[in-house]
Amino acid sequence: MRIISGSYKGRKIIAPKKLPVRPTTDMAKEALFNILNNRYYFDDISVLDLFSGTGNISYEFASRGTENITAIDANYGCVKFITETSEGFKMPIQSIKSDVFKFLENSKVNYDIIFADPPYNFELDLFTKIPHLVFSNTLLKQGGLLIIEHSKHTDLSHIEHYSHSKSYGGNVFSFFE
Repeated sequence: MRIISGSYKGRKIIAPKKLPVRPTTDMAKEALFNILNNRYYFDDISVLDLFSGTGNISYEFASRGTENITAIDANYGCVKFITETSEGFKMPIQSIKSDVFKFLENSKVNYDIIFADPPYNFELDLFTKIPHLVFSNTLLKQGGLLIIEHSKHTDLSHIEHYSHSKSYGGNVFSFFE
């Protein structure tokens, strides 16, 4: 995996093979950040990265100047890798080991962007639970955006607050506002 843009552009990050992850492809990540670049000034926003895995999305935000990034993952190895990598690059990423749903239930912080990349084999009710918790607990700031990455075989268009989706190969980003 590599960082596509910003102060760390071109840096390669190699995650341990034992981590249970599926990093967002460079093509999909580049397309996503092109969309976000037209809407946000990255140095002015706060980001919550759910099911953060290797931290791929968090590193991209940090490289583009975002200084308020929280990465959540339930896997100790993932959190340790994100912590070590972000410290090595001196990136402002706070990584927390937590169940994502418990974190969303208990959080009192608001974010401009919440990005969630749950396992593609999630049951539909678990996908639905993410926007439900985000919006019922008012975790997005005014004008904020929830983005859920999922497989092209999953349709989230029926979920409340759904705005639109963008597909890139087998990856789909569903946007909720």
